[in-house]
Amino acid sequence: MIGTIVNTCAIVVGTVVGALLHRGIKEKYRSVLYTGLGLASLAIGLNATITNFSKSHYPVLFIVSIAVGGVVGTALDIDGRFKRLVDKFGKHPNGQDAPKSNARLADGLATAILLYCIGPLSMLGPVISALKGDNTFLYTNATLDFVSSTIFASTYGLGMMLAAPVLFCWQGMFYLVAQLSSSAVSDALMAELLIVGGLLITGSGLSLLQLKDCKTLNLLPALLVPVVWFLILAFIK
Repeated sequence: MIGTIVNTCAIVVGTVVGALLHRGIKEKYRSVLYTGLGLASLAIGLNATITNFSKSHYPVLFIVSIAVGGVVGTALDIDGRFKRLVDKFGKHPNGQDAPKSNARLADGLATAILLYCIGPLSMLGPVISALKGDNTFLYTNATLDFVSSTIFASTYGLGMMLAAPVLFCWQGMFYLVAQLSSSAVSDALMAELLIVGGLLITGSGLSLLQLKDCKTLNLLPALLVPVVWFLILAFIK
């Protein structure tokens, strides 16, 4: 759990640092930080995908995963639903605008929790840590989250720290599941997940760089396709 603890602490420290910058980070600096995040995401994602290509026993599975996952995610409108949920946070039940500070904090928290938790690094990192003792993904995620939390807190305030326990519980769940069912998660399945996950990270990088809105949230079901495929193979055998 050391990787998850580091990741959680990174958000706490980043939030404190950002809150101290109460006047906010200037737009030009915010822009360059997000550009850096985007480039880092591209490098991490492409590395994960390319590195694991040679380990794949089913070379076209990642294509099927992205296609099927994208169709399912689009049909469920995961991206649109979350954006509408974020918009709701800024309004009272009667549809009127909420107090400005509450609306800003709710909007910031919703966005931050999505960025911290709903991503391949945050989801695959605890699994790899539990199975292989490798915290590289989590340390990388901690670095990205530190920068992101600093930017968020400089805009929305110290209340952004509420995202930290959410992340801890989220990653802790993945870690415990992997610990309890380690025999069910083979190296072959992990390779397929890393290929698909790497592509999703790459898509996030493109979005951060504002080159292409890949709607990565709609592609998240793609991570379930390799799992279902391996379950079918195990059932057949």
